[in-house]
Amino acid sequence: MSYDETLAAKVRQALTATTEFEERKMFGGLCFMVDGAMCCGVIGDELIVRVGPERHDAALEQPHTRTFDFSGRPSRGMIYVGPEATRTAAALEPWLAQGLAYAAIAARAKAAKAATTAKVPKAKRP
Repeated sequence: MSYDETLAAKVRQALTATTEFEERKMFGGLCFMVDGAMCCGVIGDELIVRVGPERHDAALEQPHTRTFDFSGRPSRGMIYVGPEATRTAAALEPWLAQGLAYAAIAARAKAAKAATTAKVPKAKRP
């Protein structure tokens, strides 16, 4: 599956003005990672936003949204946003803000987990 280059360019432009990010091909589309955590992506002509499980239901109350179910299994915390809701920079911005907010939470959680599970080297015996 391909992705809408125009939408990807809009996302790229908006994120460049806000933060550092990395692009990865994923899910047959393009994914935008912030601090190692997924923020958003583009599959076909739809935006994917990682809003987190706590914001999932509220995000689905917005027009032109549905649960992300790429493999046929719903992914709570991720949503598709239809092209009708991402046509302009002003319409796109709130979705990217939600993705950035959750990416920050996910990155902190990942760092905290890594810190608590870091292996302590064994002391050498004489």
